[in-house]
Amino acid sequence: MTEAKIHPTAVIGSDVEIAAGTTIGPFCIIEDHVKIGPGNTLLANVYVGAYTEIGEGNTVFPYTTLGLIPQDLKFGQEVTRLVIGNNNKIREHVTIHRGTEHGGGTTKVGNDNLFMVGSHAAHDCRIGDRCILSHGCALAGHVIVGDDATVGAASSVHQFCHVGNHAFIGGHSVVVKDALPYIKTVGNRAKIYGVNTIGLERKGFSKEDISAIKSAYRILFLRRLPLSEALSQLDETYTDNECVKYLADFIRAAQEARGITR
Repeated sequence: MTEAKIHPTAVIGSDVEIAAGTTIGPFCIIEDHVKIGPGNTLLANVYVGAYTEIGEGNTVFPYTTLGLIPQDLKFGQEVTRLVIGNNNKIREHVTIHRGTEHGGGTTKVGNDNLFMVGSHAAHDCRIGDRCILSHGCALAGHVIVGDDATVGAASSVHQFCHVGNHAFIGGHSVVVKDALPYIKTVGNRAKIYGVNTIGLERKGFSKEDISAIKSAYRILFLRRLPLSEALSQLDETYTDNECVKYLADFIRAAQEARGITR
């Protein structure tokens, strides 16, 4: 692998590690105490704040800012971090802020995610793998986004909400409670609109698992049962189905926090 390529107009701070095979384009600014792994490409005019760690194989497009201080009035300039994994595509004008001390200290992004133009992840967010954050969507502080989730264009997710694995949030939605896995969550304020069947088929879910998820949805939301009774039915009926078990466990955890979108 070739050595790192750094454009002469780039500004590089102190105690910065840039691994072999990484390209830093024109007019990029890298603050102090940053680690950038191998095979990354920062195009032009990318700003990387202090205490940011970037893994391998990421592509960061112009006018993106990573790891700047959070928009939290309690922030006192303490050392907190942004940690980004591997093979993410981060498009123009994306903003991802570093964590806060009271929020655990770290904003974390997993692998193989797509951040579309103008999307925002606030302090202490945790974003899994293979997620899509569409144009102009915004995650408030402390939001958790599970693997393979999609957040639609211009949507907003309230602080401390949890977006489940394979959740689909439609465009221009306002999500103020946890967004269920496998389910379409749409609107202002958001409501659920059934299982995201087409999305699950595209992701390779078996017919058996999709059928089980649909049946679980009917038990939970269409039979007008108390939620506790519906969950008990799922426990009894789908003891061996991991998808339904995850859905039930997600709902139980949400009920102890912000509650679920329904």
